[in-house]
Amino acid sequence: MDKMPDTAETLLLNDAINTARGLGVAVQVVQREPQLGRTKADALVRIDHGGQEVFYAVDVRRALRPATLGAALLQLERLGQQAMLVTDYVTPELADELKRRRIAFLDAAGNAYLEQPNLLIWVKGQKPAVKPTAPTVGRAFQPTGLQVLFALLCNPQAVNRPYRELAEMAGVAHGTVGWVIPDLQQLGYVHDLNGKRGTRRLFEQERLLNQWTDTYARVLRPRTLLGRYYVPTLEGWKGWPIEEHDALWGGEPAADLLTGYLRPGVLTLYAEKLPGLLAARQRFIKAPAPGHMAVVEVRKRFWNFPGDPEHTNLVPPLLVYADLLATGDARCIETAKMVHETYVARLFTEN
Repeated sequence: MDKMPDTAETLLLNDAINTARGLGVAVQVVQREPQLGRTKADALVRIDHGGQEVFYAVDVRRALRPATLGAALLQLERLGQQAMLVTDYVTPELADELKRRRIAFLDAAGNAYLEQPNLLIWVKGQKPAVKPTAPTVGRAFQPTGLQVLFALLCNPQAVNRPYRELAEMAGVAHGTVGWVIPDLQQLGYVHDLNGKRGTRRLFEQERLLNQWTDTYARVLRPRTLLGRYYVPTLEGWKGWPIEEHDALWGGEPAADLLTGYLRPGVLTLYAEKLPGLLAARQRFIKAPAPGHMAVVEVRKRFWNFPGDPEHTNLVPPLLVYADLLATGDARCIETAKMVHETYVARLFTEN
């Protein structure tokens, strides 16, 4: 969940509710930030219709776009069947996709989809009065700060390491860690137990992961792309000698190797730079052409620590999870859940 300051979150929720009332929908906020099992919603709302009450657990999210849809859908699934997305603006394309998935939503522009017995609200194509902007985030959620968070989420115990060591793990300057940790403390994600040195811990790790995943898709991931290339076929990709070229599998191929569930439609490689010899051997070209339509994307590695010891040719599973969600593809999102359950969740239970 992309957590905004409480005032901004409240304003957006109120705007969407007032707009829904203009559509004839009686909506009331029942509770702010209710804890629903292991997941916290932004609000619980009640809709009164035809003498019946329907309750929705709400996820408030600004600047929804295809790259952040996966993270939003996964959070809504965690909230349960009666979940609702509230945002500033849902484009017609995203509105169709949410309706296809039967995801209830309201936005501040007047678009909505609610379907219950004897109730159907379906509005799309309403334009916002002001162009939506991405939520303002703290310094910890700027590009280099996201690299530090990635290192911490993959290695929660590293929060007690000297700043210089943590900076090396994250591939950032020493000073970056010096402003990320205080920012995380202010946000409630890092505390020193009993005020003692060496007892620092990460808290609310799943919520931090949700915020990191959403912000990574918008802020850091676009910067990692070194190039998109085309090859004759993806067949035989498991036999590519990527380790000889200091590269790692990420995204869909990494997910296939972790779960055996997903057949890659795009091959993702992470490396310091384009592995030229591998590119020559596999006949990479920069534009699609007859006989060269299969896609390989090369992304820049931004961390300096090993991933899963049982899968040394893959990026850390947490990055596999985030890249799958960023595709917005239904099967990738389903596979991301598997990666989370098997590999990511244990990072936090072991802490």
